[in-house]
Amino acid sequence: MKKKVKIAPSILSADFSKLGQEVTLLDKAGCDYIHIDVMDGHFVPNITMGPDIVKSVRKFTKKIFDVHLMIDPVMKYIPEFINSGSDIITIHHEIDECVTDVIKLIKKYERKVGISLKPSTPAKVIEKYIDDVDLILIMTVEPGFGGQRFMYDQIEKIKKVKYLIGERNIDIEVDGGIDIDTAKEVVKAGANILVSGSTIFKSNNYKQIISDLRG
Repeated sequence: MKKKVKIAPSILSADFSKLGQEVTLLDKAGCDYIHIDVMDGHFVPNITMGPDIVKSVRKFTKKIFDVHLMIDPVMKYIPEFINSGSDIITIHHEIDECVTDVIKLIKKYERKVGISLKPSTPAKVIEKYIDDVDLILIMTVEPGFGGQRFMYDQIEKIKKVKYLIGERNIDIEVDGGIDIDTAKEVVKAGANILVSGSTIFKSNNYKQIISDLRG
């Protein structure tokens, strides 16, 4: 059965001077998840937000907090992000720590867990995690900054991941350069959760753009 397409606005592109208000507007506009990009200036060349910010905006919505940890090390920070209100925690395959151990820790806290792949990482690496994760996040830009151009060569990876998943109940999320046109391409390839930042926040009608992205 084909899954409903869900939209996860990335608050990395929001106006941080009124972040709580932005989250409220996204909630009212009908988004499915709130996507939170956490970067450490080490694993990726940018520094964004930590667990305190996650906690501070938690009270503005009951929507699922979809937290993407682009950090390394990650293990010691998991409890903080759990306590801050994260519902889904996605880590990267490319970290130096044991990915399986981090997955086990997240599951211990009874949260959903995702595994993310950078553009240069082949689809086949997910085979070792595929029975332990709820979500696979395919980066269609190099992680680190918002507003980058969509990498069309990643569409084939989405198709491969979809094939590897088979009948398992695993979501395929795509993050990077998602607009009206690329949204259609990735959904056609097998994605069912779309992360979009610049496209949503540049719009003056969040409800309409979220609806348009959903298709």
